[in-house]
Amino acid sequence: MKTVKVAAAVITRGNEIFATQRGYGDFKGGWEFPGGKIEPGETPRRALEREILEELGVRIRVGQYITTAEYDYPGFHLSMDCFWCVVCSGELTLKEHEAARWLTRDALDSVDWLPADRGVAKMLWKEPQKGAALKRAEENR
Repeated sequence: MKTVKVAAAVITRGNEIFATQRGYGDFKGGWEFPGGKIEPGETPRRALEREILEELGVRIRVGQYITTAEYDYPGFHLSMDCFWCVVCSGELTLKEHEAARWLTRDALDSVDWLPADRGVAKMLWKEPQKGAALKRAEENR
């Protein structure tokens, strides 16, 4: 099975996390942490900077690594490196997504996450130390 390597941004603002709803492809309408494919020769952090600028029109600072989510979708295996991120400049503009929401930790289960992202959202909700890391990421902005 083909493996697709992607990077995802868990963008924070105060006690909120940014979630986007896919606007294209087989998984249109599903909610995800924004990001995208890692190009050959590109680091996951650099891929996130590029993808977020392309998809959302903002520059981000990529912070601490959170986890790598692994999920078998029909036809491919997804390996998704997730990082805490904050917006450094620009206004969030949806260029490829249908919708977006800022969610508090307690509201992470209020959207229909894509399967790989669902595991990350559950981890963030269940693990208090991840919430503390979210606060530190915002304070270091």
